[in-house]
Amino acid sequence: MCQNNQTKVSEFILLGFYSFQDFKILPFLLFLFIYIVILCENLLIVLLISVSHYLKHPMYIFLQNLAVADILSTSNAVIPLLHVILKKTGRIHVSNCIFQYYILCFSGFAQSFLLTVMSFDRYLAICYPLHYATIINSRNSIQLVCSSWLVAFILITSEIILIYRLQFCNSNVIDHFFCDIAPILQLSTSDTTLVSWYDFVLSLFLIFVPFILVIISYICIIITILKMSSVIGRKKAFSTCSSHLTVVCTYYGTLIAIYLVPSSKNVLDENKFRTLMYTVITPLLNPIIYSLKNQEIIGSMKKLLNYSKE
Repeated sequence: MCQNNQTKVSEFILLGFYSFQDFKILPFLLFLFIYIVILCENLLIVLLISVSHYLKHPMYIFLQNLAVADILSTSNAVIPLLHVILKKTGRIHVSNCIFQYYILCFSGFAQSFLLTVMSFDRYLAICYPLHYATIINSRNSIQLVCSSWLVAFILITSEIILIYRLQFCNSNVIDHFFCDIAPILQLSTSDTTLVSWYDFVLSLFLIFVPFILVIISYICIIITILKMSSVIGRKKAFSTCSSHLTVVCTYYGTLIAIYLVPSSKNVLDENKFRTLMYTVITPLLNPIIYSLKNQEIIGSMKKLLNYSKE
């Protein structure tokens, strides 16, 4: 509870970017354009995989759900960013702020699980091709996808319940363009020890452990590829997992840049720009990476375009 001389906070003020204080139209239009492109790209992936009979492979089911997670995370971050750029500062109710953080973690943890499942899929396809069809069938792939979303939902919901119990008094300024765990805990006047430790353990389990599993999968994949006697076989095997490997590097690379690389005190908004890489650049690149050399997706896209012209 707030003390008698303290005022209970009902809303937070988001400061956004200092760099955009003097001019706002250009960055607003830029981020709006990027957001529309991200929506179109990922919605196209979802649509293609939903309607095409050639894209019913388990790998594409995983890719479709990854696109949904990208839409969630980007919409959750970019829409508040656009509002803050226009208004120079943004006001958000405490409950809405916590819910924004909830969506950020829910989509992010789901992405982490989905990328892990996709690496396991590539591991079985390359290392155990004869058993692949029996292990990763349509039913099992849907169960893996549902489990990824369900586990992310259950674990992050438990943390959000703890955060909702925190008290916020007097100070209500968040030096960011959206709500993240660090500024929320800094503003709280309650004891945040339990929440901090729970968030650390949760991040360890939902990000670090999947990352280790992905590394182990690709070590096994590389060893199997190197043992192949045929050069053509090696190239074909590597091409089946190169897109996923690129997305994994982009995803975890941005997370490392945000949370592990120290920020320079002399550079304004540095950590915010790093966060933009995770919430904007990664969802922008993912559909391009998966579609650029994928003949099945390109073929389905051409068929959809030809059908729409008829």
